[in-house]
Formats: sequence, structure tokens, C-alpha cells
Amino acid sequence: MSGASVAHTAAVDPDLRRSIAAVDPDLRRSIAATLLPGFVGTTLPAWLEERLRGGLGGVCLFGQNIATAEQLRALTDAIYAANPDAVVAIDEEGGDVTRLYYGSGSPYPGNAILGRLGDPGYTERVARRVGEELRRAGVNLDFAPDIDINSNPDNPVIGVRSFGSSPEVVAEHGAAWTRGLQSAGVAVAAKHFPGHGDTGTDSHLELPVVDLSPQQLRERELVPFRAVIDAGARAVMTSHILLPQLDAVLPATLSPAIIGGMLRGELGFDGVVVSDALDMRGASGDRGIPEAAVLALAAGCDLLCIGTENTDDELAAIERAIADALATGRLAASRIADASARVRALARSLPPTVESANFARDTADERTKFADSTVGDADAADGVRAADVVAAERAFDVSEHARAWLRENGGGRYSVVRIDTEANIAVGTAPWGPFSEGEADPGSPWAAAFTANPAVVFTESDHPDLVLAAQSPVLVIGKDNHRHAFARAAIDRLRAERERVLVVDMGWPSDDRAYADIATFGASRLVGRALLELLGRRT
Repeated sequence: MSGASVAHTAAVDPDLRRSIAAVDPDLRRSIAATLLPGFVGTTLPAWLEERLRGGLGGVCLFGQNIATAEQLRALTDAIYAANPDAVVAIDEEGGDVTRLYYGSGSPYPGNAILGRLGDPGYTERVARRVGEELRRAGVNLDFAPDIDINSNPDNPVIGVRSFGSSPEVVAEHGAAWTRGLQSAGVAVAAKHFPGHGDTGTDSHLELPVVDLSPQQLRERELVPFRAVIDAGARAVMTSHILLPQLDAVLPATLSPAIIGGMLRGELGFDGVVVSDALDMRGASGDRGIPEAAVLALAAGCDLLCIGTENTDDELAAIERAIADALATGRLAASRIADASARVRALARSLPPTVESANFARDTADERTKFADSTVGDADAADGVRAADVVAAERAFDVSEHARAWLRENGGGRYSVVRIDTEANIAVGTAPWGPFSEGEADPGSPWAAAFTANPAVVFTESDHPDLVLAAQSPVLVIGKDNHRHAFARAAIDRLRAERERVLVVDMGWPSDDRAYADIATFGASRLVGRALLELLGRRT
């Protein structure tokens, strides 16, 4: 899912809007039921409310739509008031990709840590807690779990969102997450079919090519999807990747061979197929969002995630393209009927959301952000549980060099170098790691370095000499350090010109750990606190 709009449609003229109105009302409602737009703002726009009353399938919420717990519940209440059968969806992966905690970082560990801990029961419990929060917020569909197998450590968009590089591990934890979330009354949409883990490019920005045979997919990428389907996953989200050995022309989201043939036919999935956001370059490319919508429906998608900042005109253009495809025979009316029926059945089958009064009672402070709210955990005033902090640290990979550095410098003072790489669009700009707002304990002599302004913040555009402002001992913190040439160069220079340098990678490290003396396998607020705990003592 994208965190920022990538492609846009042209404005719709009045004549076109009138022609859309001329479409059979029942057919128009069925077309509308397949669409899942995003929008700008924290209240329901009038145009979107009108479309919901006209049968719009639902709404996808992003971090930009969430300010406070009370505001979010008021927003979802307004959506359901306009359309009781609406799907209210969100990208809440419980880790680096978070929407509920977009302003402060997630209090959950993330998939890579869960996979490394190897306790499916714990994974299921974490997922249920996420589901309980979502249900209280009025969300009924979560675009999670991410069950891509991160077989390529240079993957720019999956990484720590994955449970691991083993099909069996990802399958086991994906199934556990599915059971946990759905036990709370929220449907999962497992992603990104048929697997986005072996890519070296980001489908938000371009079309990745994965040259795997059907048999190779069956032996690796499809293993977790079989597991979550067996566990009862209500929905599956597609990927915008090209698999030339299955379809040499169309990406998975738009491919009948992949959606209809492999997901529906071979795997026997009969739930809702959700497209990844069609504003992503990998889907719309040069064809535009309306044409991508037509192709996605024809391929077998039921619910079309459009993007993050959609407008009434954009939806009108998409509806017109679908209506034209029906009129010319490019798209069968039965396909729209089937898709809309699946979406409505999913929404109607989910339990009612928790009453607003209960949600308010379970919130630490109705006027605060989600970061300061808790759900049924009196021991976690800020949402972070002490037991989760301990568990997260157990998943860290700490080298002997790091242990020696901590024995000498743990709990002491040191210069901090924060390497800021460009966040992938799925993660967005959520605060990360020990830099998350409010994480530093002001009473600790070492914690002041982990405010929003560490000693050095180094980016690709900075002069290379900037890192030398840090004096020994030096703590370097980044994400996916090995993937970025400027980060590698900065670390190499610090190691050559400063004594006692410790490098922390809060992303997915390279196999040789060359730029990860400590690998945390995640950068959520919870993981940041676990890192602070480790740094605050002599090990």
C-alpha cells in the first residue's frame, strides 16, 4: 500500500458526470461497491459521504486521516452512518508500517522480530491486540499480515515487514497472525500475492520483475499464502510485480492468469481479492488509474484500493472507465456482480464495531494521540508493554564487538550519528526507533542523545565531513545500512577516523552484518525502547 499518491487522473467534465448518472442505478451501485478510495483530512468529506450513501465499497484510512483516538472513532462512525455495509480498511502491520501510531511510532514489535522469536502463540496474541485496537477504532479490514518471504536482503520495500526468509517460518507466523487478528473481529488481507519478497525495486515507483517459474513459486512464495488461506484469511491483497513466466505483459494485480488461475484456481481462494493501491507506478504506469481499475476487475480483483488522496473527480473517471468497459464487452457484468457481492458479504459478515462509549472508556485520554492511548493494558500508560520490550531485545543480533563496546560505554555518554535514508513509501515518515517522540527518559544520563536532535543527522545530500563532528565514542544508527552507498561510506570513515564506533541497523541487515554490530530487525517505538534498554546498561 502506498503512503503517498503517485498517479492521478484528470478532472471530469460535467458532460461525463451526467453520462455516469445515466448508467443503470443498480449497476452503478455495484460498480461503486468495488472501489476503496482514500481522502485528505480527518473528517468525512461531503463528496465521500454522498458516494458512501450511493453504495461505495468503503474507505481506506492512512496516517494523515488520524489525529486522535476520539477523532478516529468519530470518523469511522460517520462512514458507517453513511453506509452500514462499508469496508473501513487500514495498513496496520503492527511494526514499522503503522497508521494508528503514524505520529509517534508503533508499540508493537513487527513481523521480523516475531519471526525471529519463533513463538507463533506470541504472534497470535500480538495480532489479537492489534485487532482489538482496530475494532475499537471502527476498522474492519486490515491490510496485514505481510507474508512476503524476504529472500532478497536488498529488497527496498519489504525487509522487516516480513516474518523472515524461510517459507515455513513465514507460513507459520502468517497463519498465527491471521487467527489472532480475525479472532478480534477484524478481517485480514494477507499480502502481497503471489509474493513481493524477491524484488530489488519498489512497486510504488516502478514495476519490479520477478523471473520465477510457477514451480519455484509453489515451493517458496505460495507456501505462506496456502497457510493463511487454510487459517481462514478473509481477503488477499495483490502485488504490482511482473512475473514473465506466468504473464509476460501484465503485473499480478492485472493478470487473469495469476489472480484467476493461480489464486482462485490453484489455491482455491474464494474470499475477497483486494488490489494494492492503483496509484502505484507498478499498476497504473503509463496506462493511468481508470484503465488499471478495469484490468484489475477483469483479472479477478473484487475491491480496488485506489490511493491516498483521491477526489470525487478521480472516482467519477474510474466509474466511467468501468461502465465503458462493460458497454464494449471488455468487462462482463457478471464479473462486477460477483465482485460487489463478495465485498458486501465480507462487510456484512463482520461483527459490529465496539460502541463508541466503550472505545472512549478504554482510551487513556480522549484528547491525546493514539500513541498515548492503551487498549486494556493498565500497565502500559503509553501503549508499550514491558514484556514486549524484553521480548524484542531477545530478537536482536548483538555481535561480540557490540558486547565489548557496551561493557565499556553502556550507560555512558557518546556521540550519536543518525543516518537518515529515504523512507519507503509504505512506511512513510512515522518516527522510528529511539528517536520516537517521548521515548527518552530525561532522568537518564545517556537518554538525552535520543531526542529528535541527536549529535549528527546525516543524509545523502550532506557533505561527507559532517559525520566527523561526532567524537569518540560514537553510536551510529540507521536502517538497511548496507543498501545505501552514502551510509556505507560514512560508517567506513567513522570506523577509520574515530575510536570505539558501534553501528546499529534497525532495518534488515546484510547476511555478513558488515554494517550491523547490532541488528534490531525493526524500528518501531517498542524496538527503540528495547534498544535504549540495551544501551543503558553494561552488558
